[in-house]
Amino acid sequence: MAAALQWDAGDDEPVPASFPSSQHRVRGRRTPARPGELPPDIAAAIWRGTELGSPVTTVLSSGFPALDAELPGAGWPCHSLTELLQPQPTVAEWRLLAPAIRQVVAKGGNIVVVGPPKSPHLPGLRHIGLDERHLVWIQAETPAERLWVTEQLVKTNAAGLLVSWLPQARQEQIRRLQVCAQACDGPVFLCRPAAAEHEPSAAPLRVQLRFGLDWELHIHLLKRKGPTHEGVLTLSSVPGGLESIITPRLRTPSVIIAARQTREAPLHVVGSPAPRQPALQRIAAH
Repeated sequence: MAAALQWDAGDDEPVPASFPSSQHRVRGRRTPARPGELPPDIAAAIWRGTELGSPVTTVLSSGFPALDAELPGAGWPCHSLTELLQPQPTVAEWRLLAPAIRQVVAKGGNIVVVGPPKSPHLPGLRHIGLDERHLVWIQAETPAERLWVTEQLVKTNAAGLLVSWLPQARQEQIRRLQVCAQACDGPVFLCRPAAAEHEPSAAPLRVQLRFGLDWELHIHLLKRKGPTHEGVLTLSSVPGGLESIITPRLRTPSVIIAARQTREAPLHVVGSPAPRQPALQRIAAH
């Protein structure tokens, strides 16, 4: 099967049907390349699995430099889903998202939460920079209602930052949300149980989240565009209302608890047997 090749009249010179691998065309010109070297435009488009992927959309800084260094694009992805997996809901997600929430509110955006298991604590939210004017709380009761509301919010691009609790979402439902999220300008966070880490998910970013005693967050990136994340990130996260009044001693509750447990531990005293020689002497005396 033969096909005729036609070249634009603006080309500097005709290009042969086959040309050496050490040459390639760039803008109508033939430029030399070293053996094994890719053209610059192709090399720039290649992503290697050992490197953090470049974001195809905008990102929002997490507010934690150590975490940004591990996130593709150095922040939370917009136009995309992020899963937050933790053993107990509403324990650590507000701490983790507080810096991002402040950025969105500072720009006049709204924070929309769907179906939180516990009522948001408004005084605590004010300490992280979120007041009732920028908070939209939708208390959807059933899993179907939470899923439907989340999808409508994502489709209509109605939130500067969206947090939805979907503990029972199925694989195909998350895939549908990920497709819809591509039209959403803000980041979308799905809060799910830790056991969901064993389930496949279309979310490009999955974060394991645990709360530490010493006002810390323990983060492991279960899934990201890039190399496997090894180890655990430890992020300091003292609530805003306590940052200025908490004492250095109370910043390490684990030390206080360990000291108290040591004081309250029972003493196990093992008595030594009485010497036998004096008894033998008493018997001999009789």
